[in-house]
Amino acid sequence: MTTEAPTGTPPAESAPPARGRTIAAGQAHTLAREALAAAGLPADRAEQVADALVTTSLRGIDTHGLRLLPQYLAELSTGVARATAQPAVVRDSGAGLLLDADGSLGVLAGLSAARLAAERAARYGVAAVGVRNSNHFGAASVYTRTLARAGLVGIAVTSAASRVAPYGGVEPLFGTNPISVAAGSDEQEFALDMATSQVCFGEVKQRRAEGRDLDGGWATDRAGRPTTHPDQAYALSPLGGYKGQGLAMAVTLLGAVLTGTAPDWRLSQVGEGSPGAGRGIGHLLLALDPAAFTGVDSFTGGLADLLTTVRTAPAATDRPVLAPGDPQRAHEQHRKVHGIPLDAHTAAALDELAVRLGVPGTEAGPA
Repeated sequence: MTTEAPTGTPPAESAPPARGRTIAAGQAHTLAREALAAAGLPADRAEQVADALVTTSLRGIDTHGLRLLPQYLAELSTGVARATAQPAVVRDSGAGLLLDADGSLGVLAGLSAARLAAERAARYGVAAVGVRNSNHFGAASVYTRTLARAGLVGIAVTSAASRVAPYGGVEPLFGTNPISVAAGSDEQEFALDMATSQVCFGEVKQRRAEGRDLDGGWATDRAGRPTTHPDQAYALSPLGGYKGQGLAMAVTLLGAVLTGTAPDWRLSQVGEGSPGAGRGIGHLLLALDPAAFTGVDSFTGGLADLLTTVRTAPAATDRPVLAPGDPQRAHEQHRKVHGIPLDAHTAAALDELAVRLGVPGTEAGPA
């Protein structure tokens, strides 16, 4: 899913210097929790969202971590997301359910769906939970890893406002439409979380702010021509050309069509929702219990074999071959010790919140 620039921060000329600033995970969690509670979320829900955002930042997925906190607070303040929402199951077929999120923050809707999926997979061996009437839910791996830690295989997709043009097209029709699959835990964890575009739009905005060119193949201009100039980027390009378009359409099919929600091109962007109205995003979560298939022991051994074989494969350079989730785990280990690095805009927004709430804010990081 794409992110927009946080709102509610001081103007550039009055913002404190923030280059090279960091925040410790514990301080970030306290700040996020207190800010979300002050915005009206019940304490347990504020805790859940804070945990999701901080964990995502710890794992190096900065576009979907703490950078989103100001935007989520803005959605709560304008009623795009409802602090008192009560998600409810509106269709129940046993192993298949449809959850109406009641306009809640997408993180809370996703976690509710993950809990339902885990409960039903324990009973039926498989479970699929569709979600409608939701909002931006951050990193899809938050939910698949929740299922993985419960001993299941987790799969998640979500619709998103259009940013990606179809292969050979001009106008953006599809969102960055992520796909996440996770299984196992700790060192024996497979955790795939990928967009179906070449890059998320947050990366384009970051390059624009830094005055840096885009990588080739990331975006096209208003005429559908490839561009490396961030100011000319009009649409993102699908991952792998027509194959990425096919994956994006598959996610729209599962996350929107199957859940009865609006397609990507009819969704508002993050930060552009109408006050008092949710963005109407759809998600789909699936949980598979290995016990219903090859058995837990066989699956655990097979997963370990898969990961070990990939990680020990001959490398073409001095860098080892990695499995999905390995870079994120390395980020997490490093950031737990050295703190979460922040871009200038996010650091300024968090410091403003910290002053308002009377809690510790960011710190000067390494030069």
